Amino acid sequence: MVWIAAATAGLVIVLFAKTTDYAIDFFFSLQKAHWWIPIILTPVAGVVIVWATNRWFSGAGGSGIPQTIAALHKEDHSGRYPTLISLKLAFGKLTLGVASLAAGFSAGREGPSVQVGASIMHAFRRFLPVGFSVHPKHLILAGGAAGISAAFNTPLAGVIFAIEELGRRFEQKTNGVVITAIVLSGLVSISLQGNYTYFGNISVGIVDRKIILPVIVCAIVCGIFGGIFSRTLIESSKPLKGLIGNLRCIHPLWWTGFCGLMVALLGVISGGAAHGSGYTFTKDMIDGGAVEAWQYAPIKYLATIFTYLSGVPGGIFAPSLSIGAGIGNDLLPLFGNQYAATAICTLCMAGFLSAVTQAPLTSFIIVMEMIDGHEMVISLMAISMIAAIVARLFSPPLYATLADVHSTRLQNNKQS
Repeated sequence: MVWIAAATAGLVIVLFAKTTDYAIDFFFSLQKAHWWIPIILTPVAGVVIVWATNRWFSGAGGSGIPQTIAALHKEDHSGRYPTLISLKLAFGKLTLGVASLAAGFSAGREGPSVQVGASIMHAFRRFLPVGFSVHPKHLILAGGAAGISAAFNTPLAGVIFAIEELGRRFEQKTNGVVITAIVLSGLVSISLQGNYTYFGNISVGIVDRKIILPVIVCAIVCGIFGGIFSRTLIESSKPLKGLIGNLRCIHPLWWTGFCGLMVALLGVISGGAAHGSGYTFTKDMIDGGAVEAWQYAPIKYLATIFTYLSGVPGGIFAPSLSIGAGIGNDLLPLFGNQYAATAICTLCMAGFLSAVTQAPLTSFIIVMEMIDGHEMVISLMAISMIAAIVARLFSPPLYATLADVHSTRLQNNKQS
């Protein structure tokens, strides 16, 4: 039954990944045909998506990783977490997440994949025999890990993500369930998509001791901006004061429309770079084909923040990787021709993601697996660790803090 659950989660997540690709292509086809369409489509669709989320799928908004962590930490003897983990929320996350990308918001599929995978595997608990040794929360943990693994075809990152971010501990009886979920979901992914590497097999050239300076510089820059980015998301999850806070509290749908309009305007300014997960632009930068795109990082940075503020379902892993690549692209002139764009952009991808999530192990492994860059493993380790340390000066850990916010909100609702 656990095997069936893991294979089902992998199948759904792979289909979700395929559908999001079509949604992004659909949006860019509209944007290229008529540049003004996002100005109308993004805010209006955002209002409809958030309305539907609040009306029928409360708990499906945002990334999905904080909800999964909150479910793991929540004490509930019934084993049910309807506002955090459920098949209903998984359905809402899938449909509304695809709609968010089709509307042009700057979001990724990895956070939703975690919540969806956790929901699917947890739903199979009812079919397990009485007295089964695996606790239902272990299924949540395994499903979340399978979500990361199947979304990017990064099985090692799935294991580390379960240890470092979801569980914060690794019990012996959980080992088999987590690895089983990742292996079976990975087999489903490979059978449908092939044994691909997310950004392709990229050569970074010779890596020697001269890379120490780029690692330090990139780590500091990514740590500062990633820490500020993380702090912004955390503070925006709390009640805001002033005119903006009143608008968001009293007229949440108008607020969503405003955020959608800002994303659309950033997209118009950048020729569409603000929209979607950022895969195409990131691939161009790490291939060295977009050296002149200096404005990409700040525009994607702002677009992702406004997307999160809007409340639409969507993750921040993929946009964070894109922002990191953009930062590396902007820092490239500092190092002359000593290193290719591939190496610097790859370093900053790991550094910025680590700074935002403060999960350095997951960050360097997921980037290493995405580019098949084992020759950079030490450099990626170093920049991920330094960037995470720098980010702590500006922000607490993102997902753990947001999980606490969700738990507090649920507790307040229960008391009221």
